[in-house]
Amino acid sequence: MSAEAYAVFMQEAIRQAQRSQWLTYPNPCVGAVLVQDEKIVARGWHHVAGQPHAEVECLNDAREKGIDPALCTLVVTLEPCKHQGKTPPCTEAILKAGIKKVVIGYLDPTDEAGGGAEILREHGLEVVGPVCAEACRDLIADFLVWKTMDRPYLLLKMAATMDGRIATRTGQSQWISCEASREAVHRLRQKIGQAGGLVLVGGKTFRQDNPQLTFRLPDQPQTPQPLACVLTSHLPQARDEFALLQERPEETIFLASAAAAASTQAQELRKLGVRVFPIPQYINGSTDLRGLLKNLYHELHCPYVLCEGGGELAVSLLEEQLVDEFHLHLAPTFLADNDALPLFTNRMPLTLAEAISLRCTGCEQVDNDVHILLRPKVHEA
Repeated sequence: MSAEAYAVFMQEAIRQAQRSQWLTYPNPCVGAVLVQDEKIVARGWHHVAGQPHAEVECLNDAREKGIDPALCTLVVTLEPCKHQGKTPPCTEAILKAGIKKVVIGYLDPTDEAGGGAEILREHGLEVVGPVCAEACRDLIADFLVWKTMDRPYLLLKMAATMDGRIATRTGQSQWISCEASREAVHRLRQKIGQAGGLVLVGGKTFRQDNPQLTFRLPDQPQTPQPLACVLTSHLPQARDEFALLQERPEETIFLASAAAAASTQAQELRKLGVRVFPIPQYINGSTDLRGLLKNLYHELHCPYVLCEGGGELAVSLLEEQLVDEFHLHLAPTFLADNDALPLFTNRMPLTLAEAISLRCTGCEQVDNDVHILLRPKVHEA
């Protein structure tokens, strides 16, 4: 079979990997299938860090079904690891199983785990791939950010009308998106909380919307709420009637200037249980967003950040190429008002070459809205 012929099997391996998205930090989510006579006969995926990898889970599934892996082709979304971590190398398990052919979706770019394909070739196995490389790379985009950029994986979520407005000229924004879209956001927050991440908003959004930044679902799963984080130039008073201060101070973080973080006002907030961190800045006084994210990653061990606005913060993150997923919810409504609040502003590109450009990797209708998933363009060597 040609490499292209394995795409349908790789798609199933991807679906297996998706079963553990948000759960495998600091590992990637990986899926695998065994193929015999052009049929999938066994499946496996990496459940959580410390447990067997996808290849081993797939081999175990085959043995439980009485299938000899030596008669099968292994199709796996990520190059099998060659190193001893919390679990033995997957290359050893593959060799021991007697498999003769392995189809790989994406080569592991890390020094620690990469190189498994070459080891398998050295032992006489046929190694095919990459197959469905872009989809398999997107599957582990969070892992690549953790490993190569030393920061949290950042998701940006925004809702707008079809003409790109997030509020009327009077500031009214509730509700642009439909109820089903809002429930989707709550389910995304639930996953962020489950993974130990946080929801980030700007100071203007914090003051105008007084958000809770929690997930509130009909079934209300018993998982941790995401941390709440506010990037602001003005700290609130400890006595102010904001939901974050009154309802969840110990789960709230404020990011402010070094002077504000050292102020009496910040000390009063800390007495409530709120954490206040200084914002790293460049020499010119502008916010070092990359350094800010790295601080959150190391101080809070935070693997995911979900940014929900506002527009100024969002466009800054996009300009700095710090947005790893952009979830854009479009409502089929039009304000047609030049003074209504736009999705983004404050940029002055003179040519289209200066535009912020992303790639579309998903689009679906959710009730009456359209959800578009955008990711950065990938430039690989």
